[in-house]
Amino acid sequence: MLNIGTEFPDFEVNTTLGKMKLFDYFGDSWGLLCSHPADFTPVCTTEIARMAQLVKETDKRNVKVCFLSCDPVDMHKEWIKDIEQYSGCKVPFPIIDDDNNEISRKVGMYEEGLDKFQTVRGVFVIDPKRKIRATICYPTQVGRNFDEVIRLLDALQLTAKNNEIVTPHGWKEGGEVLVKPGCEGTGARVEKLPSGKDYLRFTKC
Repeated sequence: MLNIGTEFPDFEVNTTLGKMKLFDYFGDSWGLLCSHPADFTPVCTTEIARMAQLVKETDKRNVKVCFLSCDPVDMHKEWIKDIEQYSGCKVPFPIIDDDNNEISRKVGMYEEGLDKFQTVRGVFVIDPKRKIRATICYPTQVGRNFDEVIRLLDALQLTAKNNEIVTPHGWKEGGEVLVKPGCEGTGARVEKLPSGKDYLRFTKC
């Protein structure tokens, strides 16, 4: 997959919401692009259903979501009917047609060594400057946790606003953060290790 910190390429795409340029769709927002192996598959259905249920959360964070699957748009549109029945809500974001595997190959969302091309469960978090801020890559057999993706977005957006902090394990909004090594961190709560080292400096957001 493309490296964190590099610019994500723009694409002209055909989607369930019509043809569009990816960057035009993202606009000034953060972007979340997620890939899937195929339509009408069980794991993918549960994943998109969960993200459809989380739309208020992504909207609150100024994040534009789009999904990609290696099937044509007409199949996507039929599949959405199943997803909406399962999730109990609308699927308002576009699903991209990558029937020719062009995007999946270019950004590295595929698994090497398979007899048949298959898109992995990839996630790209793209900031408003079009830089890749995080990637997630799962094999086709394992579903992702989109609640964790929301948590990741919170951490990325917080640290983008303040480059003197980092987030500890499992950090959630409202929790303490850590002062980055080399930064002053005045008033931080220091947790000394048994060795006497004091680089664990916690502070409120």
